[in-house]
Amino acid sequence: MNGSTTFDLPISGMTCASCAGRVERALGKVPGVQSVSVNLANERAHIEVLGQMDPSVLIAAVDKAGYTASLPQTETKTDADQAQRLHRERWSLTLAIVLALPLVVPMLVQPFGLHWMLPAWVQFALATPVQFIFGARFYIAAWKAVRAGAGNMDLLVAIGTSAGYGLSLYEWLTAPAGSMPHLYFEASAVVIALVLLGKYLESRAKRQTASAIRALEALRPERAIRVREGQEEDVAISALTLNDLVLVKPGERFPVDGEVVEGQSHADEALISGESLPVPKQPGDKVTGGAINGEGRLLVRTLALGAESVLARIIRLVEDAQAAKAPIQKLVDKVSQVFVPTVLVLALITLLGWWLYGASLETAIINAVAVLVIACPCALGLATPTAIMAGTGVAARHGILIKDAEALERAHAVSAVVFDKTGTLTSGTPKIAHLAAVDGNQSLLLQQAGALQRGSEHPLAKAVLDACNEQGLKVEDVSASQSLTGRGIAGTLDGRLLALGNRRLLEESGLEAGDLAASAKHWEAEGRTLSWLIEQGAQPRVLGLFAFGDTLKPGALEAVTQLKARHISSHLLTGDNRGSAQVVAQALGIDDVHAEVLPADKAATVAELKKTGVVAMVGDGINDAPALAAADIGIAMGGGTDVAMHAAGITLMRGDPRLVPAALEISRKTYAKIRQNLFWAFVYNLIGIPLAAFGLLNPVLAGAAMALSSVSVVSNALLLKTWKPKDLEDPHP
Repeated sequence: MNGSTTFDLPISGMTCASCAGRVERALGKVPGVQSVSVNLANERAHIEVLGQMDPSVLIAAVDKAGYTASLPQTETKTDADQAQRLHRERWSLTLAIVLALPLVVPMLVQPFGLHWMLPAWVQFALATPVQFIFGARFYIAAWKAVRAGAGNMDLLVAIGTSAGYGLSLYEWLTAPAGSMPHLYFEASAVVIALVLLGKYLESRAKRQTASAIRALEALRPERAIRVREGQEEDVAISALTLNDLVLVKPGERFPVDGEVVEGQSHADEALISGESLPVPKQPGDKVTGGAINGEGRLLVRTLALGAESVLARIIRLVEDAQAAKAPIQKLVDKVSQVFVPTVLVLALITLLGWWLYGASLETAIINAVAVLVIACPCALGLATPTAIMAGTGVAARHGILIKDAEALERAHAVSAVVFDKTGTLTSGTPKIAHLAAVDGNQSLLLQQAGALQRGSEHPLAKAVLDACNEQGLKVEDVSASQSLTGRGIAGTLDGRLLALGNRRLLEESGLEAGDLAASAKHWEAEGRTLSWLIEQGAQPRVLGLFAFGDTLKPGALEAVTQLKARHISSHLLTGDNRGSAQVVAQALGIDDVHAEVLPADKAATVAELKKTGVVAMVGDGINDAPALAAADIGIAMGGGTDVAMHAAGITLMRGDPRLVPAALEISRKTYAKIRQNLFWAFVYNLIGIPLAAFGLLNPVLAGAAMALSSVSVVSNALLLKTWKPKDLEDPHP
């Protein structure tokens, strides 16, 4: 058989990017495997094999590499497992902190002349569960790393904490009766507790990332009404085949991609294409699965199913974009791969050096352990999480929800911001942009249109009625009102038969645009939606013309201006027509416009811009999800879809565009704190390791220095809490 088969296997036990790499290498060695991609974000392996293969072979390969693979479960079961694991991690973290606090407090108050040191047996009783129960995961991960010939942070944590714990045990057991030896239980317990905090935050981020895919998949209806030989039957989507006829009722989502066979309606495709206005549908028109049907019943012929549908392709694009993102842990692991062996070699050199120098074996061991203790990545592990926690906390108070630590770290370098149009820079609801009355009486024209539209739920009708309310115009009742499907609406007002509708209605009435032709052409070029008010009857005539369009959000111009002041370029990226895009761009002073762009192309456009700098994407719809995931930083506008918010690393709680420059500012400040913290963390190591190696820093002082480095890092991070957005006039809703 020449065909290929794909498998998606859940993988557990991965803690870092190097783990994902080891799983990929293990699966790649299985005969018949063509390609492997392991996604750390959703903890899945996507495998393509030649012909058919028993999945147990792949599972066995993963098990041999030291990890666990299983067959895919239902979404409900997966969610439950993830929630249970997160709950378990939260309890482990809480208990580890509770046990470590009594150990670290006496050490912190000792310089102030307070001697609160606990008896040795109490320290042992508190530290042992932290070391071997809550710290067991680090020993397991370290063993896997050693077996694979790699070094990671888990290995350093395991060695450093074991050294501190082992030395404490040695000092306690060899101390003369009645004396109080120097113990280092607090160093090992605190390191483990703090690293567990980082692991817990990482697990939460992973869960949020995976939820983007789940939110997209939830848009796909599970069932459809199939019509065969005039009989309607409710079937599962999986039971449908190509060319099946499907009935879609008003208000329902289209279950498949297809072509309208019977009926007329409008489709809300805002989530798919970015088009803010309902799109008319009649026989011969294409419809997209996931879009919402309007007022009419439609019979649709199925043209695409499953993986070939537009929505499925969007899901794949989001998955691919997420998989392409390098996790933050990857950088930490790279540092560790050099840091760990270097520290181990230095500790060994210290041990041998002092022993050969003639010092006692105990002195040599104590100095070597001091090197390992001072090198424990306590401050290094705290540098990023504390700054991120402080930065995200203060940002949330001002309506900026930062969910992705990587986005926070990268946002400082943004050189270009790509804005979606509809719902992001504009309100997403149509308003009357222009109107022209043949007789010059615009108020009467508006009243007549309002009378026809009274009681209608159509977005254009709402725009007309809103305009009447704003001008305080009284709207009369019409008689004999009727909907002209695909054309507009008609009714009788004061004995006159009036109709309001599109160009098709104008042409069917045998009328010409006349004096309004130039205005109509100009407004259409701007991307406006046109509606003609005509008088029907014995002598039909044109009464006036309405042009509908989207309106700019308050703060949109200010946001673009602020970005320009910071030398950040703005781009407009939309599925709308070029005319309407240009109108918005000119109003805001945006030079780079990408119009009539499909979801797949949005991600490609962002990828192209990434070649020249760091790109932030701002959007609010499903159609923006691939681009949000593909960008260096995805920013979702409040009031948008859940999918966009899940795909983005930053969510603005309100739809205020001015929050975009504010989000970049707090990200820049947070990144500055991260750099400062990492500097101090490394400085302590650069100064402390040589001092420890030369015997000038015993393990007690090494532990204190490590704690001091942690205090300085946390204190520095807390300074972020004083941040306030300068350019936001109303930071609170």
